[in-house]
Amino acid sequence: MEFSYTDRAQVLVEALPYIQDYSKKTIVIKYGGNAMLSEELRRAVISDIILLKLVGINVVVVHGGGPEIAETLEQSVKGTPSMDVVQMVLCGKVNKDLVSMLNRGGCEAVGLCGLDGGMLQATKLETNEEGLGAMGEISAVQPKVILDAIQAGCIPVIATVAQGADADVSYNVNADAAAAKIAIALKAEKLIVMTDVRGLLQDKSDDGTLLSQVRLPEVPLLVREGVITGGMLSKVECCVEAVRNGVKRTHILDGRIPHSILIEVLSDAGIGTMIL
Repeated sequence: MEFSYTDRAQVLVEALPYIQDYSKKTIVIKYGGNAMLSEELRRAVISDIILLKLVGINVVVVHGGGPEIAETLEQSVKGTPSMDVVQMVLCGKVNKDLVSMLNRGGCEAVGLCGLDGGMLQATKLETNEEGLGAMGEISAVQPKVILDAIQAGCIPVIATVAQGADADVSYNVNADAAAAKIAIALKAEKLIVMTDVRGLLQDKSDDGTLLSQVRLPEVPLLVREGVITGGMLSKVECCVEAVRNGVKRTHILDGRIPHSILIEVLSDAGIGTMIL
């Protein structure tokens, strides 16, 4: 299907009010899932972030390690503490790869992790998940280093490792939870959580049952009905916490769709689930 010049102009006209609304405001994007695996999707995400930045929106990227964590742990030297490996992957390879791609795309990005400036502080979280290093639960966020990066005109790219508040250790923390806490601390306009499904589905086997909008009072019923279960439950809980603490809009977005961020932020056609 080919677009005429008029169609292309209409796309830009449709984006204009959204650009005006979000100009100089902050959007936090939790980047992960299949969008980290596919080179095509990775380039699409990077170009979306760059475009948002160039039209005057303050974008903050929060990421976990994705599949590279598991791969590196399997290949790691025997006897090396798993948390050291986690930090090496998160704060080294994954973070710096993202920063490099953004810089090559024409926007200045700066790689950060939760240890920088004591940004993320956490206490030990008991978990049965193996191979993820010492897991922590975020207890405080100090956003100064992020705000300094934004003020300098940079895109902060944050790896989710936290400083121990209860011991002289570093913790690996859940990237969804970190993104929500950071969005709250920054008083962000919007939090976008990228995942590998369309969003919340009334019927998990039917993409046509997408719930495009969910209000906070509806969440407990959806949990009781089994609509929100498994890994989606923790993502929704993060979105609920963000909205309750001042973030105006949160979105669970399908990272498998190229340019899903732009479609959600700068068009009338919301394609994920908005929780508000």
